[in-house]
Amino acid sequence: MLQRARLFPLAAILSVVAVANARETTNGALTDVPGIRVGHYTLSERPTGCTVVIADPPAVGAVDVRGGAPGTRETNLLDPVNTVERVNAIVLAGGSAFGLDAASGTVKWLEEHGAGFETSVVRVPIVPAAILFDLGLGDPHVRPSADCGYRAAAASRSGPIAEGSVGAGAGATVGKLMGMARAMKSGIGTASISTTSGLVVAALAAVNSVGDVIDPATGQVIAGIRTSDGRGLADARQVLRANAGVVGTAGENTTLVVVATNAALTKAQATKVAQMAQDGLARAIAPVHTPFDGDTVFVLATGGRTPKDDVLTVGAMAADVTSLVITRAVREATAAGGVPALRDLPH
Repeated sequence: MLQRARLFPLAAILSVVAVANARETTNGALTDVPGIRVGHYTLSERPTGCTVVIADPPAVGAVDVRGGAPGTRETNLLDPVNTVERVNAIVLAGGSAFGLDAASGTVKWLEEHGAGFETSVVRVPIVPAAILFDLGLGDPHVRPSADCGYRAAAASRSGPIAEGSVGAGAGATVGKLMGMARAMKSGIGTASISTTSGLVVAALAAVNSVGDVIDPATGQVIAGIRTSDGRGLADARQVLRANAGVVGTAGENTTLVVVATNAALTKAQATKVAQMAQDGLARAIAPVHTPFDGDTVFVLATGGRTPKDDVLTVGAMAADVTSLVITRAVREATAAGGVPALRDLPH
């Protein structure tokens, strides 16, 4: 973290002060937070898919949307002024707006298992969702459906989570400012960090950005726009400054993140953590929060810790772990549809 401070002085110093006793867990995952389960379902014929995060018991939910082209469901419900505080699941899916159908399948699975907000008539599962655009890879008519969301929910487990080109990240790509011909494959990443007192903050991200992915520890691009010969990295920051014929398309990207913590947070506090977690995107993606992306961060706070954790610590840790999972998403990805992954480029 001291190396990070040299690269990002103010943000990193605040983070170091707030999480001085934090440590990164080995093989960490979103499921390191008790009560959180994750399931993927991948449609390998394109590829695309969906990822379902289930909170059992329900968790306090929040969201922060910064991208200019989001595709979401039930995010207004997460506004702190609105009534319902706890959610049963979060669904992430490929397939652009078509992929929002996946949430209906997860709702069905949750109803079958007796989960949902209690009303005078029936329990209604609360399932916010967000999608990313991956229709440019493979057959665009193959999209996540309600069946995808149902199967992902049924497959949800605690413990280790598959990373890379699976679930909602199956068709994800990065570095598309110069078009798909020079893009790179991405996917899903997950990790967690914790403190000696037992606070856990974890994240999962499906990374499908128009921009490059940067390692915050070095400031170097690790995946993104390839050079014209396909063997190196062009660096989106330099491409933009050179005005080198950007061809990215609005609405065809998006990074989706779910942060989970065992901290006891109110809905308003969880919203602040979601806002702070967006700093993790800014550290690891350039450019980010663009008109071309629909960048969205969800937060699930399962609670139960006494005394309560301060929002500064939880938010600072959320930003740190978010930047980590974004780099993991490209490091764990595999090539698809003629788009190479990081592991395919010359060392």
